[in-house]
Amino acid sequence: HRRSRPPLPPFGEYLLLTHPATRVKMPHAYPFLTPEQKKELSDIAQRIVAPGKGILAADESTGSVAKRFQSINAENTEENRRLYRQLLFTADDRVKPCIGGVILFHETLYQKTDDGKVFSDYLKERGMVVGIKVDKGVVPLAGTNGETTTQGLDGLYERCAQYKKDG
Repeated sequence: HRRSRPPLPPFGEYLLLTHPATRVKMPHAYPFLTPEQKKELSDIAQRIVAPGKGILAADESTGSVAKRFQSINAENTEENRRLYRQLLFTADDRVKPCIGGVILFHETLYQKTDDGKVFSDYLKERGMVVGIKVDKGVVPLAGTNGETTTQGLDGLYERCAQYKKDG
């Protein structure tokens, strides 16, 4: 006999779940998607993986770019990183049909082309889906032999909401 489930709370509300091992009630954010949000995500995914398309991973952190710049004796400044990203994004128009989506780094979301257009708007105008790296990098995992773990789960919901609002 199958029991019916209670209705889910609105997006972002908290739901109490029972942990099966301890039967202790624990607060858990249980966001779910509306049918409209599901369709939006499905449409985005289809655009990114359309035949002949790929993803441009332009989400290098300032530290990763520093290593790349050091190898060519370039100073790791915000302006040089902006110019580097602009070079990637404004490549020959023959590249444009091959890119379905671009992953940006936090800093990049707020940078602009030489003529003042925000990079995310520039890319969207060319039919590319814009995404953003939402984690905060890796740190050593205590008690392991050099393994790392990802930072940034705290505040993830708020960051994602802000990034969506910002483009």
